[in-house]
Amino acid sequence: MRTDFFTRLSELEKRHDALLHQQNEEILPGNGIFKRYKHPILTAKHTPLFWRYDLNPQTNPHLMERFAINAVLNPGAIRRNGKYIIMARVEASDRKSFFAIAESTNGVDDFKFWDYPVNIPETDLPDTNIYDIRLVQHEDGWIYGLFCTERRDPSASEADQSAAVAQCGIARTKDLISWDRLQDLKTPSPQQRNVVLHPEFVNGKYAFYTRPQDSFINAGSGGGIGFGLSESIEQAQVDKETVIDRKIYHTVYEAKNGAGPAPIKTNHGWLHLAHGVRNTAAGLRYVLYMFMTDLNDLTHVTHKPAGYFLAPEGDERTGDVSNVVFSNGWIADDDGTVYIYYASSDTRIHVAVSTIDKLLDYVMNTAPDGFSSAETVRTLTELIDKNQSQSLVNVANPARNENGVKP
Repeated sequence: MRTDFFTRLSELEKRHDALLHQQNEEILPGNGIFKRYKHPILTAKHTPLFWRYDLNPQTNPHLMERFAINAVLNPGAIRRNGKYIIMARVEASDRKSFFAIAESTNGVDDFKFWDYPVNIPETDLPDTNIYDIRLVQHEDGWIYGLFCTERRDPSASEADQSAAVAQCGIARTKDLISWDRLQDLKTPSPQQRNVVLHPEFVNGKYAFYTRPQDSFINAGSGGGIGFGLSESIEQAQVDKETVIDRKIYHTVYEAKNGAGPAPIKTNHGWLHLAHGVRNTAAGLRYVLYMFMTDLNDLTHVTHKPAGYFLAPEGDERTGDVSNVVFSNGWIADDDGTVYIYYASSDTRIHVAVSTIDKLLDYVMNTAPDGFSSAETVRTLTELIDKNQSQSLVNVANPARNENGVKP
């Protein structure tokens, strides 16, 4: 039996090591906006073997999994000490989620989990489940983690064991190891999900992007991505939520939408990444989209391309909750490179890589939604006319003759 144990352990270690050091490959030719990569950067199988197995042959002679991991998804992200750090939501097979940190030296592969999961302290009202953390290096010097804290709805009947209340939990740290738990964010909305802290003070106050929500699943009258201010972070309270990006009929964000990671500041405005949800015959479809707000008036959307920025493709479309992409973490390097970390189908984590210049070009020069088929045709016709113009043909390829045909 000991021989079987160590033979199996050796095979597990070999396969795990190969997975951790698998080099990622760019998928060509791409769309010119971002690079997509062939392999997920983190999956359940990337978690350490000593999380999943009792490695003592006396107490686990068959080397069975003792702690099963179901999925690794929806990470916050931050750059520290030369490392690309993501704080992933790890879901055990019992459906409970927790946070764990993985780091890489290049941001696209070779991610390795820290030995221990993150210990987030509880409030006086214990969390049943915590997930989808947004990491923000605030100008006050703290790193904040804003996450969804879920508890059973106390008003639900005993027969209904699925009714939940979601609120925004807040914790902060200086080293990503020791965390202080603050009180949950208070807002006028019955429930909150996808709350993001703005990285700078606004008129001396803490600024939050919220998602006002009537119930655990449905946004209801919430209407979109909100914005509000709080005097304090220790007792954070937003008294007024202003919807800055509303859900609209027959768009990729008609059912609900929510902020992704904290926005990136540029010379032209604040770049935002968000998720949009629409209903289909196959269920809800989640995609990512972008918009930009004014540098000084954070409630004013200055640019918003039509449609989605990134949608699930290929194997990304299958998993625990199919046809979903979700992002709550990105990293902007000093050289302008942007690493966008996203999960597919609530199962695994991927990276897409772009630059500030490309994202600005995309957001500022892609046509907005006209909200009708006729307007979509007009937008396409303008592009066709532009490309069919004689001057552009000659500039694009001087080898073509006056009829646009290669001689």
